[in-house]
Order: sequence, then structure tokens, then C-alpha cells
Amino acid sequence: MNTGNNINHERFAHIDLIKLNIFGFGLSTLWACLHSIILPLRLLDFVIVAQKNTYLDLLILTGLFLAMIVQPIAGALSDRSNFKWGRRRPYILMGSLLVLLILPGIGFSTNYLTIFTIYCLLQISSNIAQGPFQGFIPDLVPERRRGTASGWRGLLNLIGGVLLIRMIAPLMDRYFIEHEISGLWVTLGILAFILSGVLLTTLITVKERRATSNLKSSLLPSLYKSFKVDIKARPEFIVFLIACLFVFIAWGTLMGHMFYFLTDVIELASPAAATGNLLIVVGTCLLATVYSTGLLCDKVGRKPIVVSSGFLGGLGIVALYLSSFISKNFLHIMLSGGILGICGGAWVSAQWALATDLVDKGEEARYLGLVNISIAGAGALSRLTGPVIDFFNQVSLNLGYAVMLLVCFMCFIIGSLLLLRVKTTGQ
Repeated sequence: MNTGNNINHERFAHIDLIKLNIFGFGLSTLWACLHSIILPLRLLDFVIVAQKNTYLDLLILTGLFLAMIVQPIAGALSDRSNFKWGRRRPYILMGSLLVLLILPGIGFSTNYLTIFTIYCLLQISSNIAQGPFQGFIPDLVPERRRGTASGWRGLLNLIGGVLLIRMIAPLMDRYFIEHEISGLWVTLGILAFILSGVLLTTLITVKERRATSNLKSSLLPSLYKSFKVDIKARPEFIVFLIACLFVFIAWGTLMGHMFYFLTDVIELASPAAATGNLLIVVGTCLLATVYSTGLLCDKVGRKPIVVSSGFLGGLGIVALYLSSFISKNFLHIMLSGGILGICGGAWVSAQWALATDLVDKGEEARYLGLVNISIAGAGALSRLTGPVIDFFNQVSLNLGYAVMLLVCFMCFIIGSLLLLRVKTTGQ
């Protein structure tokens, strides 16, 4: 290892991989908390309760479409940048500062239109940073270590997304049950503090090589090319994107409606705390598998793990249905969450490692931005289930949530079957 904070690009210790991925910890913390608890509770201040799923999904659907546009553009522009201190970090700094300026608007919002606007601005700002950030692993990590690097990426993202949700759950329950606005503001302050910390850590400790990009096209052609993939030349990449779309639809549908699911189906008195407890179980199982499967990816290949994890997700959905609608036992629901957590840990590591294998040299951030179009597109499509849930819930009590689980099951299975068709060298 070199002395100081500079990352050694030939030999990667675990601390180096943490430095590369720590910014993802902050982003996952922000969005997991917003999507799982903060926004579902905040919208109840502004919308009709019977239409809460519809309003929530409209909000997030719009934001995710913005993410699909902004992230690959920011990634492509960073691929073509030649800043003295790197082609990724300037965008990370700009996007993060915008997020920190806009985030308090969640607390200041007084109606649905205002919070809708704030949310969309947060998506734009966050993805200005995230698109270039995703270029770190293919830029700096040798191929033989990318499975391990992806394991650390998944591990840090999950720690941020799970532990912080559990931390803020009591604060948001206080806001929900006792109408104490301080719970909301403390929560937003925690998120801002964490994002500021990971931003500074990334800017100081990640030392990029001086950019030597030979991609010299002008701005408009660069923006057009941001979304361009040669389907005939890259059929494996296209199949991979479609498979990811289905699996992430399942995850987005499930996690996006979990708070309302537990509130309505299980009828819990403290739904925010219950959601936090369930996510702790899911997250513990994720943490137990995400890093080890990242290591395993470097030994046995990505595809066997990613395909198996998708089928395991289908099994977890079946278990969740039985525990929610048949036994109606929260302990059984927690066990189902454990199955889904193991699935998620394996999927996160193997899927991202496989993605880094499929990207074109010199355009890593652009291609990984396209992977995130698939992920964001899945999140957007998963939000179309909100009106479906509300419709079927009016037909029969909680029927909409049963339909939701059926959709999740089908998406896991279809995505896994598609991944069987993806062939890469060594997989």
C-alpha cells in the first residue's frame, strides 16, 4: 500500500475498497429512508388515505423517470471529462451540494405539489453525483477484484439502507403517532450529516488518475450517445438489462409498499417501528451474504449466483404470502424477510459484478448508468402497482396486496430465466 490517503491501484486492501464505495453508503441511506418511511408518512399529511398508494407511486414514478434521464447523461459527461482532480469527483461534489440544499424542503413542504417538486429536484441532484460515482470500480479496480469490490459496494449500501431506517423509525413514529415535528427534522438532519461525511471522505481519500479520455465528441452528440447501445453488437447486455428490470420491479414493488402493507394487512399499532424491525431482519441476512457472495463471484463466476438468488426471491415471496394472509404472524413475516434478505445479498453482489464485466472499456460510467436506467425504470414501473393495489383493495379487503405479491413472484422468476441466457467470458 502507498502511504497516505491515496489508493494503490495495483494492490487493493479492504480499506481501499471501502474508500471507493463509501459514497454509496450515503446515497443508499438517503433514498432508503425517504422511500421506506419518510415519504409514506409525510404524504399522509396531504393526501386522501384511501388513495395513499396512488399518490406515493405518482411521486416516486416521476422522480425515477428523471433519474433514468439524468444518471446516464452525467455518467457519459464524466467519461469525457478531463478535470485535473479527476473525471468523477467534480460531479459527485456538485450533485451532493445540491442535495444538501434541497433536502430541508421535505420538512418545509405544506402541500402535495411542493413535496412533489422537492422530490424531483432531489432525484436530479442525486443522480448528477451517482452516475459518475459508479465509474469508480471499473476505473480503478482490476477485473479479478471486481467481485470483491462489488461485495463491499453492496455491503455498505445495505448498512446505510437498513441500520439508518431502524435508527430513524422511532423518530418517525413519534412524528406519526404524537405529531411531533421535531422527529422529522432530526431525521432530515441525520441524513444531511451522513451525506456530508461520506462526501468529504470520498473527495479526500479517493485519488483518481488524471483523466486521459479519448472520447472527444461535442456536447449534443455525447448526450445522444448516453442512451445508445448497439443491440446487435451487445445482445448479452440488452438481455441483462431486461432481466434486471424484472427483478428490480419485484424489489421496488415489495419495498415501496411495505409500510402500507404492514399497516393494513397485519394492522400493527406502530407500523414505522415494525417496518424498521422487518428491515433489520432483511438487512442482517443481506449483510451476512452480500460480502461472502462477492468473494464467491470471483471464484465460481457471477451467473450461477445471480440466477439462484432470483429463484430464491420467488420462494421468499411465497413464504411472505403464507405468513401474511394465512398465519398472519409477524414472526413468520420476519422469517420470510430473512429468505428475501439472503436473496438480496447474493443478488446485489453478483448482479453488479456481472454488470462491470459487461461494460465497454472507456465508457464505464455511461454503461453503468444504463444499468441504472434498468433499475430506475424498474422502480418507476413498480410504482404503477399503487393504483392497482388501491383498486383491488376496494374490491375486497387487502386483495390488492395479494395481487402485489403475485406480481413480485412472477418478476423474480422471469428475471432469473432471462439471466440464464446471458453469456460472458468465464461465466
